[in-house]
Amino acid sequence: MSARHFLTLLDLSSTELNALIQRAIELKAWLKEGKSHTPFAGKTLAMIFEKSSTRTRVSFEAGMTQLGGHAIFLSPRDTQLGRGEPIEDSSRVLSRLSDIIMIRTFEHDKIERFAEYSSVPVINALTDLYHPCQLLADMQTYVEHRGSIQGRTVSWIGDGNNMCHSYINAARQFDFKLNIACPDGYQPDHNIVAAAGERVSITNTPLEATIGADLVVTDVWASMGQEEEQKIRGRAFADFMVNDKLMSVAADNALFMHCLPAHRGEEVSASVIDGQQSVVWDEAENRIHAQKALLEFLLCS
Repeated sequence: MSARHFLTLLDLSSTELNALIQRAIELKAWLKEGKSHTPFAGKTLAMIFEKSSTRTRVSFEAGMTQLGGHAIFLSPRDTQLGRGEPIEDSSRVLSRLSDIIMIRTFEHDKIERFAEYSSVPVINALTDLYHPCQLLADMQTYVEHRGSIQGRTVSWIGDGNNMCHSYINAARQFDFKLNIACPDGYQPDHNIVAAAGERVSITNTPLEATIGADLVVTDVWASMGQEEEQKIRGRAFADFMVNDKLMSVAADNALFMHCLPAHRGEEVSASVIDGQQSVVWDEAENRIHAQKALLEFLLCS
């Protein structure tokens, strides 16, 4: 049987994703109780990082340790990928030397090619198109604070980037309404939006997208690799800050999330991200629990 991969949220069924979220909550509780759970003794996770990261590296590496396994960090300087080895060859070799592989890279087709030739599960830890692991943590966080997100309304404010694309897929899989507000020229991929049907709407007015929302989410205006566009994007996104005025039109018990790192005074005001509606620290912590559940699902199912 061929390995199952996790390149987007669409690689698992809605039932599997909801079960995974519940398992993440259970694993989190076990850790808090001091209950040992080490099914991965002798197992190795190879972690390929072509983009740097704080939360992704620490959460995957610590998660693998907690499960009794071992993680190997590989940057382009440490592998033949950095010297131009074909992706197909690196995939064949690394999947013979490890039990599961995590990749954080740029082009999404690169991870698709890698997965095609891998004999072990491959996890997308971020590409320019999707960031599905962050969505697992976000969904876990919402469930912990407010219960099921099915039928709720989520407001995405800002760039139509990889996080936005993953929220669109999440709207399909977890069955919620997604209102996207982004400046002209920064809309999400048309095909990804079209596939979501009526669950997704797009506007260029943040206030319109946020009215009555149960969850408000944003991201930096210039993602990694877009630093040269910082000034241009700063002007384009100037009216897209999530601040107290915007949160005031959301539902009374609305939550605020941000995948971090955050720029206070740009995409979010300090009063919001450090305020009572913010759950960003739970969201960051849940990367480890959600990914432990994912590792367990891919290796043990």
